[in-house]
Amino acid sequence: MSKILKSTALILFLAAVSANLHAGKPEVHALKCEHLVNPLALNTTSPRLSWKIVSDEPGQYQSAYEIIVASSPTLLEPGKADLWNTGKVESSQNILVPYNGKKLTSRMRCWWKVRTWDKNGKASKWSETAFFETGLPEPSNWTAEWMRTTMPFDEYSYPALLFRKEFDVNKEIDHARLYITSLGLYQFYLNGETVGDKLFTPGWTSFQNRILYQAYDITQLLKAGRNAAGIMLGNGWYRAFYPNNRKEADIDHLDVLGQIEIMYTDGTKQIIETGNDWKSSTGPIRKSEIFFGETYDARMEQPGWNSYGFDERKWTATTVANQPKNIITAPDAPPVRRINEIRPAGVIITPEGDTVIDMGQNMVGWCRISVNAPAGTTIRLKHAEVLDKEGNFYTENLRRAAQEISYTCKGGGPETWEPTFTFMGFRYVKVSGYPGEVTPDLLTGIVLHTDLERTGSFSCNSELINQLQHNIIWGQKGNFLDVPTDCPQRDERLGWTGDAQVFAPTASFNMDCAGFYTEWLKDLAADQHDDGAVPHVIPNVLGRGGAHGWADAAVIVPWTVYRYYGDTAILRQQYESMKQWVQYMIGEAGETYLWKPTSRQFGDWLAYATTRSDYPGATTDKDLLASAYFYHSTHLMHQVATILGKTRDAQTYKELMKKIKSAYKDEFITPNGRLASNTQTAYVVALTFGLMPEEMEAGAAKRLADDVNKFGHITTGFLGTADICHVLTKYGYLEEAYMLLYRKDYPSWLYPVTKGATTIWERWDGIKPDGTFQNAGMNSFNHYAYGAIGDWLCRKVAGIDLHPEKPGFKHFIVKPHPFGEMNDVKASHLSPYGEIRSEWSVKDKRMQLKVTIPANTTAEIYVPSTGTGLVVDGKKLSVGGKGLSVDGKERNIYGNSVETLEITNAPGTDYHYLKLTKGSGKYVLEAEFKSDL
Repeated sequence: MSKILKSTALILFLAAVSANLHAGKPEVHALKCEHLVNPLALNTTSPRLSWKIVSDEPGQYQSAYEIIVASSPTLLEPGKADLWNTGKVESSQNILVPYNGKKLTSRMRCWWKVRTWDKNGKASKWSETAFFETGLPEPSNWTAEWMRTTMPFDEYSYPALLFRKEFDVNKEIDHARLYITSLGLYQFYLNGETVGDKLFTPGWTSFQNRILYQAYDITQLLKAGRNAAGIMLGNGWYRAFYPNNRKEADIDHLDVLGQIEIMYTDGTKQIIETGNDWKSSTGPIRKSEIFFGETYDARMEQPGWNSYGFDERKWTATTVANQPKNIITAPDAPPVRRINEIRPAGVIITPEGDTVIDMGQNMVGWCRISVNAPAGTTIRLKHAEVLDKEGNFYTENLRRAAQEISYTCKGGGPETWEPTFTFMGFRYVKVSGYPGEVTPDLLTGIVLHTDLERTGSFSCNSELINQLQHNIIWGQKGNFLDVPTDCPQRDERLGWTGDAQVFAPTASFNMDCAGFYTEWLKDLAADQHDDGAVPHVIPNVLGRGGAHGWADAAVIVPWTVYRYYGDTAILRQQYESMKQWVQYMIGEAGETYLWKPTSRQFGDWLAYATTRSDYPGATTDKDLLASAYFYHSTHLMHQVATILGKTRDAQTYKELMKKIKSAYKDEFITPNGRLASNTQTAYVVALTFGLMPEEMEAGAAKRLADDVNKFGHITTGFLGTADICHVLTKYGYLEEAYMLLYRKDYPSWLYPVTKGATTIWERWDGIKPDGTFQNAGMNSFNHYAYGAIGDWLCRKVAGIDLHPEKPGFKHFIVKPHPFGEMNDVKASHLSPYGEIRSEWSVKDKRMQLKVTIPANTTAEIYVPSTGTGLVVDGKKLSVGGKGLSVDGKERNIYGNSVETLEITNAPGTDYHYLKLTKGSGKYVLEAEFKSDL
């Protein structure tokens, strides 16, 4: 490695020169309430409000704001707002401002808008109007009764249920809402129309502790006179087969609870409730299973069943079910929706003679089928992720998940249909039973996942790495369907905590996950055992837990949400759960302060293994990892307690940290700095978590780099992979980090790409170099854990990085790490404050770095260089004599800022950094770059 230049500081007078998103004064936009856009049902009566600011003026920031909230749009004016008017508040805060107006009650729609003042004291225009609506926070708000059918069923997998009820509307409607939940999955209809576009409602939670409900504005769907409501109910996650815990026979009923509330202009109210006065039947969905698929017989459709005037005399009565109302709560996360449509890439006839449609992308969702066939024709679709070595359809890795769709035609003309209560993980679809020629237009792929706003992007000059980034995104799309699952295809699809915690930083860069993780963490706390142990999967369907690196999600994921979104509420919400998990480890470790677990542990899951005697595998001792995570979670708890002002707890955790670190050193670190497990993961974890004594850090980093060079590749599993390149970069081994990134042979991130992967694999060698498969019992081709490298690509290669002490990107870092053939890097992140961009390229011995800093934020910019001069937006800046020389004249360019330029180290490279701090704006920075990389 080349020498490291010594740090020196120089004074630079540099003005902000930029062209931002909009002309004119700062504008306020992107209003959100509790991370959501215009939410209809809130869990709180003290919601937090956020907005973004855009401006074309450099260095612009918010000096004050004014929020007004009213019960009607007509009152949404200063002096008229009847719920809250903050007046002018001198503050730069524009995210998560708590509502502090008149007390809010259930079912209230609140209209709001905001204006801000800029750094010059000038007021913006008022924002566009947004709203939020409180829901049904108390059990007494639910006047309806849980309802179930009285129809008996002999088999576990019975048809989807239909419910209907007619009612009259005889007055002028002011507004109307539907509040509904179910045990099972529901779809609601009014007058033949599907209500809303949400899918897989009410969602998957810890059903014995929490049941979600949804609210819908149905004002426009009601008609004067006779109306009809319909409900379709499928098994979903409530009555599902789960591995190792087959309790489906214990649940023999699906139940639904809902109420339509109509407010009339005369002030009266009408409520239509579920109960024993509805009718029930079955329809064309003969079976619906999360893992096994759906069977639909179009001949058994009951046309008009969800419209008024339908003959229901053959339908069966309903009855009231005894289910709780005190655990019903509104969701914090966006719903699952149809997100994309994919046209097939082509049709394949396999060597075994199967007709297979290739979607061209490993996806999660289902296919819409468009057919014209005689009545009674049954078309079957089987779904798979890959073809085998010979090109045949391969499903062995699905285990017992059938992933099969069966559609029986009613005949009489073209038919278009798609499933309702199931989803598949697949790229290939085997078609059988279709009487005509199978062409690509038979199917359309419908991509489903939780509707999270896309916030991150990354690209560079390598198509292989761009495909890797594509695979990371699609792995997240496929596994963020209501909960963060490990895989979306086999008979598992569970919310594994270890996978979730290692991927959380990458996920939070790519998409707005604040509400998504907030929701999931509530279930984690709800399912946590009394002794503090955290189950392996959330929601918990596997029983016991308490595994290091997995259960630590209880601490790590809330911390990640706080870091990315600046949300201290998640720390308060989860504090007791976090504390209980650390307390569990304290009990396990005892007075030794070393956790040597006896319960089932996963360790560095799926780490590299080999039978070569000269290059042994990479198994890291589980007690070493367990004690490391004990320290890490304790360290995070010290920081969390400090942030929340819990000084006594903070001191307790600080003292505990010292004891764990001392015990760890005595037990696992030799006097010359070698770890008991001499593996890449062991050194990555020890250096990431701060367990190595300071004087031993450099030696430990060298041991890690030496091991990387010895093997020539990565050997880490789930727990080591996320941070290995971060550690190598930090300690001056950038060459090794890039070597791991660019490697194309097994094991590596690019090896699956060379094999045609379109998502991240569970194993480094899901498809072996000889074309055969890994163990079919555990070989998912859509598994996001190894996609955690995305965090390094965005934060270190592109350089958009969190500040270690300032969360939420209020103040952040832009610090690219160029090396080797990497070039033409472009990345963006839509932070809570606005879009951050970093684009860099090297050409003709010049580094060009383009940076966008959103209004109301500041950033430390590090420009890689081998010189001491900068060109900023065409202005030549250099240091000479006593001060700054700009175009040959010593002066402050615009007379409005004084900033410091420093030369700082870039360990392990032939260049250094020119560091400066800037306010908002768009900047083009150029510097000498003669590094021989």
